[in-house]
Amino acid sequence: MRPSGRAPDEMRAISIETGFTKHAEGSCLISFGETKVLCNASIEDRTPPWLRGKGEGWVTAEYSMLPRSTHTRSMREAVKGKLGGRTQEIQRLIGRSLRSVVDLKKLGERQITVDCDVLQADGGTRTASISGAWVALRLAVDGLMKQGLIKEDPITARIAAISCGIYKDTPVLDLDYPEDSNAEADANFVLIEGGKIAEAQATAEGAPFDEEGLLRLLRLARIGCDRIFTAQADAVRA
Repeated sequence: MRPSGRAPDEMRAISIETGFTKHAEGSCLISFGETKVLCNASIEDRTPPWLRGKGEGWVTAEYSMLPRSTHTRSMREAVKGKLGGRTQEIQRLIGRSLRSVVDLKKLGERQITVDCDVLQADGGTRTASISGAWVALRLAVDGLMKQGLIKEDPITARIAAISCGIYKDTPVLDLDYPEDSNAEADANFVLIEGGKIAEAQATAEGAPFDEEGLLRLLRLARIGCDRIFTAQADAVRA
């Protein structure tokens, strides 16, 4: 039995509230159970120096956990004066994931930055961030197209991410914190609608697993991401 009482292939409740902030070109509050992440997409008419004059844009991301997103208060990284290794890893992951479904030439010479701020953490913050970041990006690009600033849709597909793990010898979907902190193995999958894999991260924490174990986790991830794709589609239509 999972601590939450969920079945092995059962996800936490997903909620995506679009237009959550007033000023961002695209925004949403995404919730996977008690994990809540605010995603804001901002458009700038500039590109990084290495892209200037090349006729293409850039999509990137920043990630942060707010001080009381967890059980105890953590110091803001701005106060520390540098980003932690985990933060850098996650925001690079979010940026890579988004760029895998964007035609940067169709975006034109502009940059879209998606800020993912974890308001409350209960496991799966990086995967919730990627899934919500796509929604914020989609809304921002929709705005550009409505204004006639770009002619062709640069977004090629939906992308979503989900965590899976082996908990008490059982592969399970969408780990919350009690499972994540006690799993024998955990994995994060970033999947593109249509069946392609953008990224996979899998680690044996307590015991190694075999190829069949990895494939079972991937099958669970496909189930989970299909549900997220549906939630994303409903959110951007609302």
